[in-house]
Amino acid sequence: MEYRITTPVNRENLENLRAGDRVYLSGVVYTMRDAAHKLLCEALENGENPPYELEGSAVYYVGPTPEKPGQVIGSAGPTTAGRMDAYSPALINRGQLIMIGKGARSKAVTDAIVDNGAVFLGAIGGAGALMASSVVTSEIVCWEHLGCEAVRRLVVKDFPLTVIIDSKGGNLYDKGPAEYLESLK
Repeated sequence: MEYRITTPVNRENLENLRAGDRVYLSGVVYTMRDAAHKLLCEALENGENPPYELEGSAVYYVGPTPEKPGQVIGSAGPTTAGRMDAYSPALINRGQLIMIGKGARSKAVTDAIVDNGAVFLGAIGGAGALMASSVVTSEIVCWEHLGCEAVRRLVVKDFPLTVIIDSKGGNLYDKGPAEYLESLK
């Protein structure tokens, strides 16, 4: 199936998505990698407000390259999501419903996804220019000292993604190989 979704989202926007579905995401997406995740979780543990509204938010695991003149953003390919696994359950439990990256996720992240009706969407690794072409605007929100890992607020239009882990726990990394093996029989 193919879906068009606009952020911010709620659980109902995501409940029909299944592992393997295509999603074209539009709206606001925040960028964060492991250093920013660590700072955000420390801030939340200290009772500070997050730098953006977590409820219904989408985060893209990316450290974009510097933009060239006339570009909104440089190459913006996904980072391996597993690097954020230590922090993701806490953010999902606080309302973050969409994570975008590449690679497998831990059981703790999958459990938080299911418990909260969230999803993990896969971006195309090695296609940073394609991913960047969907970015309409980009601005640094906080932690500029992190360089390419600073938190950015992106506005995206028809950002091409694939559902890797759906809100029911279906996982494309399990489903895909199983379907392939079945097709060989």
